[in-house]
Amino acid sequence: MMKIDFDVWDSIRGFMDDDEAKRLYSIALNAAANGPILEIGSYCGKSAYIIGFACKEKNSILFSIDHHKGSEEQQPHEEYFDPDLFDPKLSRVNTFPFFQETITRTFLESTVVPIVAASNIAGKMWKTPISMLFIDGGHSFEAARNDYLTWACHIKSNGFLVIHDIFKDPEKGGQAPWQVYKIALESGDYEELEMTKTLGVLKRK
Repeated sequence: MMKIDFDVWDSIRGFMDDDEAKRLYSIALNAAANGPILEIGSYCGKSAYIIGFACKEKNSILFSIDHHKGSEEQQPHEEYFDPDLFDPKLSRVNTFPFFQETITRTFLESTVVPIVAASNIAGKMWKTPISMLFIDGGHSFEAARNDYLTWACHIKSNGFLVIHDIFKDPEKGGQAPWQVYKIALESGDYEELEMTKTLGVLKRK
């Protein structure tokens, strides 16, 4: 079994707790044995490294979707703006070169398939069943809900829906991922598994 290098993982820009990363890897390893995985929200490749590593071990594929223009909170003058990610030639945030560098230096180019597009555009003609969907894109309710509505229908039976940044307490974080998590549960299509910090895990019935 290959082993994730958490020194490498720590060097990748992004927002995820170590315990969440370990759980994400465990779920992805389980899912990757049964088909491809799809993530929404690539940023600089932190989660793609974890999920991609699991896919590589099982000879599977990770489709990683992001428009690479940064989410709402990553824009200039917003809370999570990183000036290093601002591309003056494009006059906007551009995370794709950082994502490419991550995938190249972690030897995942044959495992991770980047899709540079908005989630709803990428999903328009999608037909491939997936064994796991990881939602970690835009954190507005509209963006998170659209990601769920566009992609959850492609999750195979016994596949997984994993949602990051779930805060039940509004004083600790935004509510959109939590609201979408509840919508998924209320659909009756999923079994609720143990949550790891802000990482919610549901299993398709």
